[in-house]
Amino acid sequence: MLDALKDELLSLVNAAADLPALDEVRVNALGKKGRITGFMKELGGLSPDERKERGQALNALKDEIAAALDARKADLSAAHLKARLEAERVDVTLPIRPETEGRIHPISQTMDEMIAIFAEMGFAVAEGPDVEDDFHNFTALNFPVGHPARDMHDTFYLPDADDKKMLLRTHTSPVQVRTMLNNKPPIRIVAPGRTYRSDYDMTHTPMFHQIEGLVIDEATNMGHLKGCLVEFCRAFFDVDDLPLRFRPSFFPFTEPSAEVDIGCLRKGGELKLGNYGDWLEILGCGMVHPNVLEACGIDSTKYQGFAFGMGVERVAMLKYGIPDLRTFFEADLRWLKHYGFVPLDIPNIAHGLTR
Repeated sequence: MLDALKDELLSLVNAAADLPALDEVRVNALGKKGRITGFMKELGGLSPDERKERGQALNALKDEIAAALDARKADLSAAHLKARLEAERVDVTLPIRPETEGRIHPISQTMDEMIAIFAEMGFAVAEGPDVEDDFHNFTALNFPVGHPARDMHDTFYLPDADDKKMLLRTHTSPVQVRTMLNNKPPIRIVAPGRTYRSDYDMTHTPMFHQIEGLVIDEATNMGHLKGCLVEFCRAFFDVDDLPLRFRPSFFPFTEPSAEVDIGCLRKGGELKLGNYGDWLEILGCGMVHPNVLEACGIDSTKYQGFAFGMGVERVAMLKYGIPDLRTFFEADLRWLKHYGFVPLDIPNIAHGLTR
């Protein structure tokens, strides 16, 4: 009887044309109400010797069917992947066709939108290297020795060069340091670019993008910082009465420091921006710490200013409803076609950031 059952089940396994059909065979054979499971339930009514012999035979049959199922599943999965790759194959030597027109990545589009707004406020764009030394990334920004941000589990360190500890920058703040070292006030810049931290989940990736701003002069105060960020957020999210809340916080490189929340509504798994009574943290900011100014050769008794920073992916997810941060970096053309932008749709304040 068991030999006949084995032949029948193996035949069904080999005949399964796809993964759903194969899973149906598995449930029919090994599920809670499967045929082999049914025989297992009958063992209690046998004598000890019969139960031992029958149990060994059933276990052997169960293992053989399970192995056959695994082997067939591997074959079907490989065939499915091959068919999918063939169906999605793109011949890059062919002329471009309308349906394969390229798209601007949401990260690039969002950074262009941000720069367009800050450009209208009089900010220039500054850039710096991705590989930094400890001084520009930590010491000049008032990070004390032993600060958690300096730990190996947070920062990607590289081999030392010329007796300098080298690393992948953890924020774009080193661009602010380089700007202050190489330019005299007044200074008004934004620093967009890649940053790197040792983290990976739905809301964190090892490489991500930030944009930071810096203003240094003789008269800038916290009121100017607040006005700048209120105008930026309302323009970027296109919500004229978008409420902002400034909460006291702490950062080594600013004093006083604040985190900024925007008004929103969280209901039914959706997020809607506006004056609905709930809040979502979006950026950090503050007045530049005197120690940072002095480390960059600027007289802190004469000059002061403000700085701010935010994650580009975070605000892009909020604005365009992208649920998972990791999808930004998966290079899926279908995702890019859905969330991407037409190449000539260049953001500007006069004609709108997105159309």
